[in-house]
Amino acid sequence: MADRSPGHDALLTTGGRGATVELRDVSKQFGPAVKGTAGAVNNLSIEVPPGEICVLVGPSGCGKTTTLKMVNRLVEPTSGQVLIDGQDVQRIEVTALRRRIGYVIQQTGLFPHQTIGRNVATVPRLLGWPEERIRARVDELLRLIGLEPERVRDRYPSQLSGGERQRVGVARAMAAEPPVMLMDEPFGAVDPIVRERLQNEFLRLHRRLGTTVLLVTHDIDEAIKMGTRVAVMQQGGHLAQYAPPAELLTHPASEFVADFVGADRGLKRLSLMTVDDVELGRAATARLGEPVGAARARAGTASWILLLDADGRPEGWLSVGQLREDREITSELADPSSPIFTHETTLREAISRLLATAVQTGVVVDENGRYEGTLSLETVGAALRASAAESTNGAAVPSGAEPATERAQ
Repeated sequence: MADRSPGHDALLTTGGRGATVELRDVSKQFGPAVKGTAGAVNNLSIEVPPGEICVLVGPSGCGKTTTLKMVNRLVEPTSGQVLIDGQDVQRIEVTALRRRIGYVIQQTGLFPHQTIGRNVATVPRLLGWPEERIRARVDELLRLIGLEPERVRDRYPSQLSGGERQRVGVARAMAAEPPVMLMDEPFGAVDPIVRERLQNEFLRLHRRLGTTVLLVTHDIDEAIKMGTRVAVMQQGGHLAQYAPPAELLTHPASEFVADFVGADRGLKRLSLMTVDDVELGRAATARLGEPVGAARARAGTASWILLLDADGRPEGWLSVGQLREDREITSELADPSSPIFTHETTLREAISRLLATAVQTGVVVDENGRYEGTLSLETVGAALRASAAESTNGAAVPSGAEPATERAQ
């Protein structure tokens, strides 16, 4: 019987912030226990701090989805405890528990016979919200996920694209401002372009809402991109390592983790670093309309000089050897083929774009598009080596399945 003691409803009023989720020595055995036979999940202990994204990743059959379902009691653990903000979920009435935990699955699970508006409003209606508040919340969420309420509110799921339906599934899960959201392969049923767009959209939403998220995937690249913490599970339902993505890539706790993360884990680390992590180079610059002599003097021994407009925005590169003293510097003289980066560009994207161009030096601009520095393959390589050395010098011996103590940066 559910506990009705004071504090029983604490979880049910936690909307608007993330909750701590903790699994203490949790195991799940389907069917009668047989000595020497491992269960679906075995002695799993992890803690997810408020507002973080914990990604459960591993091969098929390692217990990822079973673990997720034990949080909202779609599957009951055989032993151990699942706690939300210190409260054992076994002591919460199951229907009330599920109404306060968002749940998103790969195929969205939308009700096909209900409009998009009624789908999103499912949990608020069950909670007895007034109609005016429900309608305002539905419209707010549809705008938040990038859909126009007037266009989609009265449509049915079959009238939307796969990516739009997936967004609506996320909106429905967030409708009652849950402190915890569970996501089971939420981006797996769409094409790669839409998948990346949905991932980025969800990360944007998460920064704004701060919900605690447990997300299941089989894709290590998705785990590294989405997670602030990653739990690598292996066959037999055992935890192989639990750590921030950077630690996972730099210090895999076992041969299994190293193989699962992949031999290219150095490249994967580039997706965790941005241009902001690199010491930028400096280029000689010239301004539109200035005398060629002044630009030549500023170039010194450099063969190329970066042309900026009156507001400091890059126009392209000038070949110093082709500048004529009797001509004014104009944008027609500039070669604009160099890629443009912002401080938020990941180093993985930067390398990809640099390798695709003949000019393997990019230009970094601020939020207003003004020149701030240059980025080359050499500077990216130096930053990666420095990061690896810092991790090696500052990290403890890999702790295997012990919880990580630092959040991924």
